[in-house]
Amino acid sequence: MLKKLIKKIIFHPSISKKITVFLLKLMNKAYYLLGIFVTAAEKGVHPKHRLTDYHRFFLDNVNSEDRVLDAGCGHGLVARDVALKVKEVICIDLNEKHIEGARRNCRDVPAGRIKFIHGDATAYDFKHSFDKIILSNVLEHIEDRVGFLIKIKKLAPVFLLRVPMINRDWMTLYKKELGLEYRLDSTHFIEYTPESFKDELEKAGLEIESYSIQFGEIWAKAKSRA
Repeated sequence: MLKKLIKKIIFHPSISKKITVFLLKLMNKAYYLLGIFVTAAEKGVHPKHRLTDYHRFFLDNVNSEDRVLDAGCGHGLVARDVALKVKEVICIDLNEKHIEGARRNCRDVPAGRIKFIHGDATAYDFKHSFDKIILSNVLEHIEDRVGFLIKIKKLAPVFLLRVPMINRDWMTLYKKELGLEYRLDSTHFIEYTPESFKDELEKAGLEIESYSIQFGEIWAKAKSRA
């Protein structure tokens, strides 16, 4: 009898809703902590680099004679792999600690193949052009994304982009519906659908040449519209 009463109480819609909200908040916290501990467990490199193999997307879209700008390079893990294939990579990041980490991670890159800039890519005055620009999980951290893309699209004919999707699973949309934190990172200004991503690029005068959806992300190659 008591068991039935407890079951009736906790599965009442209003009580179940409160339990759901609590568990979703707990999941958000667990996701954040998991990122910290799994990186430590993997000796400083998040296993997503290995398991999703997203570096391969960038490597497959650069050539040996390319000069590449990695805007928002983070800890330089993509830049390192790319620099071992192309002529030159310029890395820029707003976070000084990221640049310090990128220097450490790129120590095995031959001299002259990679350079580092501690600066804001949205405001920095680049003195020369590039063949490709890499934006790997960067756009979502920029508020005026269209303005930024318009500013830098004159620097290179090809953009290689990786952005998170908001419709990566039902739970993300449900969190948003409930007014809970739903973003992968609280510093994201946006998380995309393929339609909103295409629309934003078009507003900046870019068109998607090819794209794929991998691991809840959009990986795309884009060019300036003629």
